[in-house]
Amino acid sequence: MIFNAPLSPVAFELGPLSIYWYGVIIASGMLLGYFIADREANRKGLPEGLFMDLMFYIIIASIVGARLYYVVFQWEYYSQNPIDIIMVNEGGMAIHGGLIGGFLAGIIYCRVKGFSFFQLADIAAPSLILGQAIGRWGNFMNQEAHGGEVSRGFLESLMLPEWIINQMYIDGAYYHPTFLYESVWNIIGFILLLLLRPKLKIGQTILLYLIYYSIGRFFIEGMRTDSLMIGESLRTAQFISILLIVAAAAVWIYREMKYRLPKYKDTEGVYKGR
Repeated sequence: MIFNAPLSPVAFELGPLSIYWYGVIIASGMLLGYFIADREANRKGLPEGLFMDLMFYIIIASIVGARLYYVVFQWEYYSQNPIDIIMVNEGGMAIHGGLIGGFLAGIIYCRVKGFSFFQLADIAAPSLILGQAIGRWGNFMNQEAHGGEVSRGFLESLMLPEWIINQMYIDGAYYHPTFLYESVWNIIGFILLLLLRPKLKIGQTILLYLIYYSIGRFFIEGMRTDSLMIGESLRTAQFISILLIVAAAAVWIYREMKYRLPKYKDTEGVYKGR
């Protein structure tokens, strides 16, 4: 049987510089997410340019956090190859690390500028999960973040186009397209967040995002073959997912009991409450 060659991870070259699809796709997801959040912020009457300013810090913190998280859990390799730490265009970004970095940057920004973190986080939540859905296609181009071995017939039964099936043929075998499972899960989440956000109270959209994303990530992570590990048997992403679900649920309950929160749809301009 003849198999088509996999897609090249290089998008284009500028002289000696190779631009990888991984970086192009990640950047595209970030930009699309920014435009959606910025449009919503303007619709809600927030100061013009707020999200441009905020996203500058969040994007930097997310990239640094995603890379550092990955490097820490692969330190045995990177301690011997330190120059590879900065080679982010070749892959090796952990979404949970990006979330931690982005959330910390957002919290600090809101405290310094006097904005409600939960209001801005609710605006950004659909953009976050959409950006993650798009970003997973960077893993597809690098033929990484896949699951265990499957047959070609199994992939064909999923009604996948030939170019996806061919890209899942790696080193003589076909593999679960777990990148695709997570991308689809996140796209569904994007739609759900947009539909439910007006009905939810301030702060609940971002908490729902954390719960929804973490549930999907927990189960999909269990299918992957390249998971970052804590010890020999505990998958890091599954452990973090459980922590996020518990923490988000606890914060949801606490805020519901502690404060009289308005619905998202009823807030206009800068929200000064909790």
